[in-house]
Amino acid sequence: MKKGYRQLLDEANAVVEVVSPEAAATLLDDPGTVFVDLRDPRELQRDGAIPGAQHCPRGMLEFWIDPDSPYHKAFFSSGKSFVFFCAGGWRSALAAKTAGDMGLEPVKHVLGGFSAWRDAGLPIVPASKKA
Repeated sequence: MKKGYRQLLDEANAVVEVVSPEAAATLLDDPGTVFVDLRDPRELQRDGAIPGAQHCPRGMLEFWIDPDSPYHKAFFSSGKSFVFFCAGGWRSALAAKTAGDMGLEPVKHVLGGFSAWRDAGLPIVPASKKA
């Protein structure tokens, strides 16, 4: 039976903690929390970033989480909490569910993603526009 993206998103949001941008912002200075930016590098370059966030392109997530992968990134083995975000909250919902399925916990994702964060006037590292 086929599942569309809406069903996958509904399933992810049913099991992953979803936090508002404002609630996520209260964790920004928490040394026990890692923000994970899933956006494409071009999105970061165009729109800026959340201060201190680790960048992990969505396509590399599973490889960077798994300690047995040659691409593993140590911050995923830190034992910290993780707050995932993308541009609008879709990729981050699916990524947070996948991360949880892989044993990473606790995980959350930002409702509305970076767009909602920006629209709420929360801190942003400016984009690095090319000259």
